[in-house]
Amino acid sequence: MNPPDNLTDLLLYAARRHPESGLRHCQGSTDAGFQDRTHPELLAEARRILTGLRSRGLRPGDRVVLVLERPQEFLPAFWATVLGGFVPCPMAAPSTDPERWAARLDHVGHLLGAPLTVTTGSLADSLPRPPGLSVVALEDLYGAEAGELHGAAPEDTAILMLTSGSTGGSKAVMLTHGNLLASMAAKNGHHRLGPADTTLNWVSFDHVAALLECHLLPLYAGSTQVHAPAGAVLADPLEFLRLVSRHDVTMTFTPNFLLGLINTAADRFVASGEPLDLSRLRHIVSGGEAVVVATGETFLDHFAPYGLAGDALWPAFGMTETCAGSVYSRKAFPEADRGAEFANLGTAVAGLRMRVVDGSDRTLPEGTVGEVQFTGPMITPGYHNDPRATADAFTADGWFRSGDLGRIDDGRLTLAGRSKDSVIVNGVNHFSHDIEAALEQLDGVARSYVAAFPTRPTGSDTEQLVIAFHPDLPDGDEAALHRVLTAIRSTVVMHWGFRPSLVLPLPREDFPKTSLGKIQRALMRTRLEAGAYEAPRRAAADLTLRMLGGHTPPEGATEQILAEIYGEMFDADPATISATASFFDLGGTSLDILRLRAKVMQRLGVTGLEVITVLTAPTVRALAARLAAEAGSDSRPYDPLVPMQTSGAKTPLFCVHPGVGEVLVFVNLARYFTGDRPFHALRARGFNEGEKPFVSFEQMVDCYVDAIRATQPHGPYAVAGYSYGAAVAFEIAKILEAQGERVDFVGSFNLPPHIKYRMNELDFVDTAANLAFFLDLLDKKQATELPDALRHLSREAQVAHLIEIAPRERLAELDLDTASFGAWADLANTLTDLGRGYEPSGAVRSMSVFHATPLHGTREAWLDNELRRWDEHTTEPNRYLEVPGEHYTLMGPRHVAAFQAILRRELDRAMAEADAGRARR
Repeated sequence: MNPPDNLTDLLLYAARRHPESGLRHCQGSTDAGFQDRTHPELLAEARRILTGLRSRGLRPGDRVVLVLERPQEFLPAFWATVLGGFVPCPMAAPSTDPERWAARLDHVGHLLGAPLTVTTGSLADSLPRPPGLSVVALEDLYGAEAGELHGAAPEDTAILMLTSGSTGGSKAVMLTHGNLLASMAAKNGHHRLGPADTTLNWVSFDHVAALLECHLLPLYAGSTQVHAPAGAVLADPLEFLRLVSRHDVTMTFTPNFLLGLINTAADRFVASGEPLDLSRLRHIVSGGEAVVVATGETFLDHFAPYGLAGDALWPAFGMTETCAGSVYSRKAFPEADRGAEFANLGTAVAGLRMRVVDGSDRTLPEGTVGEVQFTGPMITPGYHNDPRATADAFTADGWFRSGDLGRIDDGRLTLAGRSKDSVIVNGVNHFSHDIEAALEQLDGVARSYVAAFPTRPTGSDTEQLVIAFHPDLPDGDEAALHRVLTAIRSTVVMHWGFRPSLVLPLPREDFPKTSLGKIQRALMRTRLEAGAYEAPRRAAADLTLRMLGGHTPPEGATEQILAEIYGEMFDADPATISATASFFDLGGTSLDILRLRAKVMQRLGVTGLEVITVLTAPTVRALAARLAAEAGSDSRPYDPLVPMQTSGAKTPLFCVHPGVGEVLVFVNLARYFTGDRPFHALRARGFNEGEKPFVSFEQMVDCYVDAIRATQPHGPYAVAGYSYGAAVAFEIAKILEAQGERVDFVGSFNLPPHIKYRMNELDFVDTAANLAFFLDLLDKKQATELPDALRHLSREAQVAHLIEIAPRERLAELDLDTASFGAWADLANTLTDLGRGYEPSGAVRSMSVFHATPLHGTREAWLDNELRRWDEHTTEPNRYLEVPGEHYTLMGPRHVAAFQAILRRELDRAMAEADAGRARR
């Protein structure tokens, strides 16, 4: 058979020449098992899917968006599109942010011309549907194997890869069949893979390195390829090495940040005595971000005793536009980089030329820093449906502008920075203006005076994010400034999943701007690294320390280990962690609780650390004492009150749990009240071992009133409830007012007074499915459809099925199994039962009703026909406030910053007006 002319030929070639090789799909961590699929089996499955695609009327050249997270689903669908002459465009699986996803899908839909979107059946119904979006479930595409396959020309577009881009503004990089085949041949001139090799990938396929370096390249070479879920590696970085050892991997890819995480865990791994064989691993390609020489050397030294070769790490450079890896430092690291901070990136693959130029595209002498440009057969022809971006990306003589600054010495490339305004954290490119736009919406942050830029302290494993902002606050209001610092950190973590290394309040004059008003971020970085902002940095650190109550050194082994864990999690020196500083005041979010649980298990051997333990004992000292106490006790007394945030002089806010009984949903919201007012949550009875749930709605309300008054004996009070909790908050307010106390704020978070109608719609399996959806164990479609399918089964069988289909990793994060989930479902069902008989009566003075998109119907109908019935139960007019998001997402990562601002302003208004009204009387 002749060498392939296009990707279709490439797969046919692999199936015929290397029928015994193929793909190995890991189900999770190393011990979770795997499934093998040969090249002929991959081809056969792709041909079956192709039949379904053709039945949808697709023609060669049509675009197909692939929203498929698991490799065993993505790869057959990818090849089906290629075999039909369609053009696949991978997208990451949906996040927990429907609005952001809707905007991204809308943008991609317009960019690609209303493409067909292929996803899983479970995601198809929950995927946002901008106008014109056509969605089909992969499971519905399978048919008989298609016969005729499309033979593309080398210049035809084979793949569209989306750039990270700004929110909703990605470009689609066109990679032709000729680009890809030229790239595979050139790459393998460096890699030299063959049928005896095995590669490993853990990166999702919306990343060009995963698709090209870790799939097309081994397919081209006839190698076996192992694909593992990203979650398994990120949850425990040592899984990366276990997978290498278990599957005899010879080549793999990872950004530098993972090497740093592995280094951090290396001593504990060695102490465990766990066996590991890395002797077959020839090379690890490291790209996506700069390779720190010290990090790479430490990694190689740590694992040399396990057979890792001293030259196994290959720093590399590539972009989507260059078909991923195109410059490799092959067997030169670390010898060629002794004494340098960052590794050089080596030489270009065959056929690729590179040069460094000045601002007029004139070639600079060797060793001079300038913009790096490329030309060669693996360079993209441009961006789909974007002629302006294409023109801007190329010079007059046809060289591609990388946007990176660097120099070339003896044919070896070294990067020196970027001309783009972005920061690369853990291998992911984040655009500065995206971060700034979100932070400008926060109270206390001056508009147009926010700068997000990178820095890299000496020896750091990855770039770090700096946020500089001008506080729009009264002079000297330290509590307000601390609240804004906390809000900025929390917002960055919840939006982008990483924590800024420095949040820096600066005066307006410290923001250098161009004549057009653009902040000069690169100049601010230079000033920061030269020490120009040292005084405000120290002032901010001192303020934070004072607000956290000063520094109390940890005592004893457990406190020391917990301080080390807190330091690791919050990128702080463990010596600076006070034994009395709250986990949440240090910056912890609901996501961080799950990370904390894993680290406590690894370092202290404590399994089953409960969320409520962290919530009620968040300091190093309190958590150490609680762990010691619980080690010798099977139970603890029930206390409904969870103090989530205790600082601030304003009237405390008490928030009642939703129908699932748990209060984790309030963790992120409470962070925004730091230094403003205490925030307490009320948690249902029945979670602890041997604890009996409430037997009546009245008993629950009375218990919560007693707990509130034990903490705050007298008013004025502020109470609110989310969903089911709104009715409970209303009853609490009635009792407090009947006892002669002032209740100046009563809030309903998106639920009307007559909850029994909703409760009567739910039986046990509905409640269990809703709980599973709430915990991200099911998607929206499953939660809607499964109850009818399971209703004929016993309760035990219903619970067992829900747990059986839930993601293993998510169950591990929540420390849930069939028994614990079943107990939680029983408790939620008990609360549902209490609500079935609830009939609102009486009235409070007034209410603030926050309304989001409802579970069913339109927002307008929900507001007018349901929520406004609160008017029947107040003596003064109510206020109805629109908040972004849906019922289940209004306090989620995307919307919590906007929600908290609306809630805090309404709280301040209600309390001030109540005071003013009493003064007038």
